[in-house]
Amino acid sequence: MSTIPAIDVQDLNIYYDKFQAIKSVSLKIPPNQVSAIIGPSGCGKSTLLRSFNRMNDLIPNARTQGKVLLKGESIYDGDVDVTDIRRRIGMVFQKPNPFPKSVFDNVAFGPRINGSKRNLGEVVEQALKQAALWEEVKGILKKNALELSGGQQQRLCIARALAVEPEILLMDEPCSALDPIATSRIEELIRSLKANYTIVIVTHNMQQAARVSDLTSVMMVGDSREGYLAEHGSTKRIFTNPRDSRTEDYIRGKIG
Repeated sequence: MSTIPAIDVQDLNIYYDKFQAIKSVSLKIPPNQVSAIIGPSGCGKSTLLRSFNRMNDLIPNARTQGKVLLKGESIYDGDVDVTDIRRRIGMVFQKPNPFPKSVFDNVAFGPRINGSKRNLGEVVEQALKQAALWEEVKGILKKNALELSGGQQQRLCIARALAVEPEILLMDEPCSALDPIATSRIEELIRSLKANYTIVIVTHNMQQAARVSDLTSVMMVGDSREGYLAEHGSTKRIFTNPRDSRTEDYIRGKIG
């Protein structure tokens, strides 16, 4: 396994106009692991996640200080191709957001716009198999994706992200809109995907973080409402022997 972190965050500060949303966060995310980001509402979990593929750039008046390195290369340098960064670091959002197109066209969308020379049929099949959806949709590839169930739509969105062959997959509360059965399927999928991908998941569900992640980062809210990193380490240690009293209070439900 590579000793270079998949993502290396160094003294990261993020502002929305004059409001500081993230303060002095530093952490290393190793490759081929599932890393969870947890913490109370408003602590900047999603803001931190979106900084990893520069999605915060799309928010007016957002600005970033510090460094985020993708396998040793700064993604915030002026000459960086942001489109390429977002291809290499895919993202799955809280609510399933399939395009109003066929199942096939949803998965083929990214490879098409990127000018992929690969066989689209093979790309779509491979991505759907990786997302544990192929057996359910292989006979209905021309069906409108919006007709799929919520859990199927979310796995389709995962397949769509995988079709462009990313190195890292970011997931922002990917199960919050799903029922328990669909949630279980997504969690099983997350565990299987780490063999080939680095996965970072934001979740409000501490039990989910404990079930699926290898490492956990605990974010907290400071006196000025800024998010900061209280603790980072193996998920097992974080949940059984936290070193920070605020982490222990959060896990026990005293704050949240």
